Amino acid sequence: MSNKRPCSDSPSGAILQAFGEFNRGDWYECHETLEDLWIGSEDEPRWFYQGMLQIAVALLHWRNENYGGAISLLTSGIKYLQRVRPVCQRIEVALLAAEAERFREELSRLGPERMNELPDALIPKMRLAPGDSLPCAQVKSP
Repeated sequence: MSNKRPCSDSPSGAILQAFGEFNRGDWYECHETLEDLWIGSEDEPRWFYQGMLQIAVALLHWRNENYGGAISLLTSGIKYLQRVRPVCQRIEVALLAAEAERFREELSRLGPERMNELPDALIPKMRLAPGDSLPCAQVKSP
């Protein structure tokens, strides 16, 4: 399978699967889905997949109370996403990076002892940019 889909493409079934997994908090499964896309990808799509993958794993670390792992992967995941255009394969990349940065800042402020106090409302979500390329049936909320 070729993973050379440019950012201008519509999202693949795998990206939509990762979208649902991410937003449901199934971050391990999302990591697995994105890793399959990341392998063999190049340039901007590779940064896109790797950034989303690292943010998913960072959130998994946060849930498992691994403060250092969460901060480290949020930081690197945000840097990858900042190398990608604001929307890639209909995913709102700039918005995801901004939400991940707000989450990272609040997690840093709370520190490892209070990390479980971080409000659920700050958990980053993937969002689809408006567009006509997907049938409504494929854009169901998780």
